[in-house]
Amino acid sequence: MRIIPLSEGTFTIDQTKRLVPFDASSHQLTDRPVGSLLVEIQPFVVITSKDVLLLDTGLGLKKEGVLQLHRNLMDNGINPGEVTKVLLSHLHKDHAGAVGMDEGPAAELSFPHALYYVQRAELDYAFEKGSASFAPASLECLRGNPQVQLLDGNGETDGYIRYEVTGAHSPHHQAFWIQEENEIIFFGGDEAPQLQQMKHRFVAKYDADGKKAMELRRKWWQLGEVEGWTFLFYHDVKHPSITFPGLP
Repeated sequence: MRIIPLSEGTFTIDQTKRLVPFDASSHQLTDRPVGSLLVEIQPFVVITSKDVLLLDTGLGLKKEGVLQLHRNLMDNGINPGEVTKVLLSHLHKDHAGAVGMDEGPAAELSFPHALYYVQRAELDYAFEKGSASFAPASLECLRGNPQVQLLDGNGETDGYIRYEVTGAHSPHHQAFWIQEENEIIFFGGDEAPQLQQMKHRFVAKYDADGKKAMELRRKWWQLGEVEGWTFLFYHDVKHPSITFPGLP
């Protein structure tokens, strides 16, 4: 399987949940509001023998009318129309900003030939919650759309993609395992977002259940070592993916 990270850059986020671009060569974190955190945004493409998979969709930023995600794909030789499945860990706006081309129920999906996989309860929760973490207007295109596969709990699709509701970062968050032959790729979304978080035990304040997220990371790290997983890290542009054995 081929893995392609699609970095959208680095941002800061504060209590307002607003993401502001950050360039380490010209910006200072101390100049941002107190409590600001650095966040790196990085969807992935995984090319298998059956599919061109997109894992989460980034922020939905546009330049000259073109989605940055589409541009990143084309820069890597992939036409957006070639994407066959979009796997969504959850629907926070930094992970689901580019599910559609625009806002509202009439908006076209960003990937016209793809099936989108999202937990039904996560979609309902996004509209029920209506907080700064979600952008409901951008998610309208997922409702009642025949291209959207609404999942209810754990399961498997096409015999090689497994999904599991983990519910630690957000109540209906899900993780994915993609397996072909002896290769296993693991995508834990915001419950396994960075290499350093896998190596160290700590409870993150931004998780709905920080203790559960910490224990999941520990469990996954141990299983990954035994089974030789490749981990994909959505918020770590320095270490997009790491494969056991031979970890730094």
